[in-house]
Amino acid sequence: MKKIILLLLTAITFAFFSCEDFLHRPDKGNYTLANFYKSDEQCLQAVNPLYTVPWFDFFRGWLRVGDCQSGNYYIDGNGFWMLTPNDDMEEVKSMSASLWAVNARANTVLENINLYAGPGTTQVGRDKAKGEALVWKALSYFFMVRIYGAVPIVHNNTELMATGEYNTLYRAKIENVYDYIIMTLEQAIEWLPEESEEGRLDKYSAYGLLAKVYLTKAGYGRSGDRDSSDLENAKEYARKVVRESGRVLTPEYSDIFRGSHNTDDESLIAWRWVTAADNYWTAMNDLQSDLTPNGFSEAQAWGSWSGPSLDLQEAFGERFNGTSPSGAISGTRNNVDKRRKATMMMYGDVYSYFWRDNPVKKDADGNDIAFPNGFDFARFYGTLLRDFHSPTGANVVKHIVGSNADHLGEFGVPMIGRGTSLATHILRLADVYLVYAEAILGNNASTSDPEALWAFNEVRKRAGVSEKASITWEDLFKERRLELAFEGDFWYDIVRWHYYMPNEALAYLNGQNRKTYTGLSAYYLDQGWNTWGSEGGYPKVDEQTGLHSPRIDMERPDGKPYTHDKFTMPFPSTDLQMNPNLAKDPVEYDITQYTYE
Repeated sequence: MKKIILLLLTAITFAFFSCEDFLHRPDKGNYTLANFYKSDEQCLQAVNPLYTVPWFDFFRGWLRVGDCQSGNYYIDGNGFWMLTPNDDMEEVKSMSASLWAVNARANTVLENINLYAGPGTTQVGRDKAKGEALVWKALSYFFMVRIYGAVPIVHNNTELMATGEYNTLYRAKIENVYDYIIMTLEQAIEWLPEESEEGRLDKYSAYGLLAKVYLTKAGYGRSGDRDSSDLENAKEYARKVVRESGRVLTPEYSDIFRGSHNTDDESLIAWRWVTAADNYWTAMNDLQSDLTPNGFSEAQAWGSWSGPSLDLQEAFGERFNGTSPSGAISGTRNNVDKRRKATMMMYGDVYSYFWRDNPVKKDADGNDIAFPNGFDFARFYGTLLRDFHSPTGANVVKHIVGSNADHLGEFGVPMIGRGTSLATHILRLADVYLVYAEAILGNNASTSDPEALWAFNEVRKRAGVSEKASITWEDLFKERRLELAFEGDFWYDIVRWHYYMPNEALAYLNGQNRKTYTGLSAYYLDQGWNTWGSEGGYPKVDEQTGLHSPRIDMERPDGKPYTHDKFTMPFPSTDLQMNPNLAKDPVEYDITQYTYE
């Protein structure tokens, strides 16, 4: 762990710059190439920024696409929640720029190693660095094809700039993009070692991603079923990870998201954030402030206006009866799925890994309260809640560290402003287990295949829920949602479903519970109160139960159901201005013209 952090800190000095054209030109001017790439270590240092910096602006919108659009994550006044992101939204612009920046950086690494690597490097070292760059490149395209659909293929930025074609490219057809991703990952697998330093990518990282790519591609262009050869490839590549890699699931689910487990076997691909210095902000994880409610940590927070959706809460078994959720009062909630508490904090939850220094806090009435057992949701926010504004009555747990004392306990260094060193897992071993089970299920209605059941039930056993003797696609779809909630993934499961069963996927979106609660919190419901602004700006509260705020519908802007066009996001207006061909029909790309050296 210390080794990769030191490497990352060194690599951050090669600052990544942005460019006005949508391809983002390679950043050759930031260091002297003649004095670099003289050792295997320096080749890896050139790759290290791909673990953080160019992803940062995509990271800022990552949950908005993966969890907000999918109905997992409510954000007040956000276009992603109602599937109405437009081409002028800053998140839409910055996410596109970020993904193209990743591709440009990866292309630059390959080009520079081939041109400038000195005699002090080895073939193994050069190949390892290039293989890592290719995994990040493939991942950027995997995000792009599932978000935008058809996109241009930019194989070599320097060549395109030399020909003047970099802002005239047409989009490649979706099937071409998938073939390009597969080709890229196959080359990465050839170059990468089976084992690498802790926290770095290896051959099994690429195998796992390739399995997921094949599972997704299997449905594209189909109607009602999936391509059997793609499913077979997904099964075989997933099997290599789950049966041959030697990796095991992290025994305790909540540990996956603690800093002390940043580089567990569970983590196949992750953004490896580090708190370095204020001027390296884009190397840090700043999700904590987006997700936590007021007063949770020393940093400013905006999570009081967002929260896990009621639809996700219900998927976890947090049942609601009319306007009142069962288990709303502390001590009456009984959810055996360990993932629920590790994913979202709700009334009655206590977390020993948050507030471990037993701070003294002020309650809503100004009284001092200690927290000897860690963060206590109910004790901190109190029955008469005044500073907590979650419209869904819950807050996110994943991606947050806690207080500065917790960060010191996990990493040995303090937070810097809003920034933490908590890794963001993009591909986990449990994800590949479920890919494996689904690929084995294939186009069947159900399966009792021993391998599929083993993979599926290993994930469930860790969660503390009962095993199954037979599984369906619906079982797997729900299991993926619960296992990977708030990991930026669920929207893409819906997209790949839409590839081959569009009407069913659309009906699922339209049937979700996208309601919220007025007032402050779903745990404080009062069926007699339904107008914000009473009681001097605070809702009327029943002091016996601490309940207020009935549920309300979040109506879609036009009052109509979602439509099929919601499954792709528009290109940013800035990209379209720079390259008008992005608005034209995609064309056939000959993937055989591309090679990696």
